Amino acid sequence: MFDAVIFDLDGTLLDTEALSQAAGIAAFADHGLAVDPAFLHSLIGHDDVTGAGLIRARFPGLNFAGLATAWSKRITVLYADGIPLKPGTHQLLAALRQPLALATSSTRTQLDLKLSVTDIAPYFRHIVCVDDVQKPKPAPEPYLLAAKRLGVDPARCVAFEDSETGAQSAHLAGMTVVQVPDINPASGRFAHLVAPDLLTGAREIGLLPK
Repeated sequence: MFDAVIFDLDGTLLDTEALSQAAGIAAFADHGLAVDPAFLHSLIGHDDVTGAGLIRARFPGLNFAGLATAWSKRITVLYADGIPLKPGTHQLLAALRQPLALATSSTRTQLDLKLSVTDIAPYFRHIVCVDDVQKPKPAPEPYLLAAKRLGVDPARCVAFEDSETGAQSAHLAGMTVVQVPDINPASGRFAHLVAPDLLTGAREIGLLPK
């Protein structure tokens, strides 16, 4: 039924969003600011450039360069202890027989760090990060490029995403979208299926037997 499966990384396969939120709260505190967790939630799914714009608009007097450095350092410390996988990650990746790819809003440097402390990289034939595209999520380019590298028709791909931004990207690419929400709830606007976890989503969309 499907020729390939393409996954988002953060919040979909890796339980990084909570770590990033904790690091962000601490980094803002380093600069004497108490940030609303709901604002940090609004950054989920966006690339760094878009996120930076949102932060600068919300905190116009902030030393953004200092904040970004503090945030990055705190994340690196947290990642050093390992990054938890989302439930069912290994089981699903090992069970799928279609070629797999990643389409992530992480930079190459961020991606390399995340993959260095996990063991999922060998599952993927191709990885598309934000450095590879001109227009990141929610534009369709990351997913279209992943499909191109796999040599498959986007309409024959399933995409797994957690965020609205990512689900919109895969939807605009013409893919079948399974959304497994993480911190933020899913509206379902861009998903063919909203599932409570990866394995349930894979079964319901027909990738795994029920």
